[in-house]
Amino acid sequence: MPRTVEAPRASRTRAAAHEDAPHLFTTKNDLPEASRRQAVTLLNQRLAECIDLQTQCKQAHWNVKGPMFIALHKLFDEINAAVEEYVDLIAERVVQLGGIAEGTVSVVEARSTLPDYPIGITSGLEHVDALSDVLAAFGRGARKGIEEMDDLEDKDSADILTEISRGVDQWLWFVEAHQQSPG
Repeated sequence: MPRTVEAPRASRTRAAAHEDAPHLFTTKNDLPEASRRQAVTLLNQRLAECIDLQTQCKQAHWNVKGPMFIALHKLFDEINAAVEEYVDLIAERVVQLGGIAEGTVSVVEARSTLPDYPIGITSGLEHVDALSDVLAAFGRGARKGIEEMDDLEDKDSADILTEISRGVDQWLWFVEAHQQSPG
């Protein structure tokens, strides 16, 4: 009997990954439920992008070649480790608010708005350019998230995103320094 092959999950539309309103667990957190619900949705968006950023850091780490190999290989791994901590900060905040941290590959693929990482690149400068693009895009999203959390009067989530934004800006500086010449 012929085997039936199911269509890959990635073929779902981006809208299919979004629920109308996230389920919230009961919590004694004193933020209004409506604010918590919105914060969970917005933080899950940032979570998807943060996981995407992490995978792109590893892509650069694994594949960099050339005269700057060891410096960039180590730098990209350090960035990955920091981003892994950012992923945890965001996911744990979602759960603190009574939500469910949504970090599966299919959710990340459906939600992330970060630029796709060019798979075939190998030179150090190509990776520096690609990773600086994605770090800058993620930083913009984090700053947007700070504003959104301020609007919801969720100072703790805004503080987490501020910490992440500061860290990403520092990593962007370290990466971009490889493109700049004194002068």
